[in-house]
Amino acid sequence: MSTMVRERPALASIAGTMDRARVLRLAVPVGRLLFALIFLGSLAPHFAAGTIAYAAQQGVPFANILVPLSGVMAFVGGLSVLLGYRARLGAALLVLFLVPVTLMMHGYWAVGDPMMAQLEQAMFMKNVALTGAALVIMGQGAGPLSLDERQRRSAAG
Repeated sequence: MSTMVRERPALASIAGTMDRARVLRLAVPVGRLLFALIFLGSLAPHFAAGTIAYAAQQGVPFANILVPLSGVMAFVGGLSVLLGYRARLGAALLVLFLVPVTLMMHGYWAVGDPMMAQLEQAMFMKNVALTGAALVIMGQGAGPLSLDERQRRSAAG
């Protein structure tokens, strides 16, 4: 004799008495923050001589210009997504940052040392996932509790 198990939605168990819409309204800006942190924290290292030298060693042309520029792109894109101000444009900046960085700096397939190849593969896949998230933001926008949403509501009303 089988018994039917009644499934509770995951959000209901997390939220307790909060309704689903309220949980999602809070989850989206928290998600934007967690996503943006990696880009906001990367500005200063892009201006470090060691980072620029390593990029040049990896074959990045004009590394002394492109590495700091890419750091600014990552920072501005991350700040845009965090605040939800022109988040689609900020996410596009992040894609423009991530694709060449991923291909130039994390070519795990060309690394001879198995441990380093594994590390580079993890970094490559992390960047692929970040690129996917940026593409979602490009398509969906910033969502609730964002400057974009606030501006849209002001214009509507």
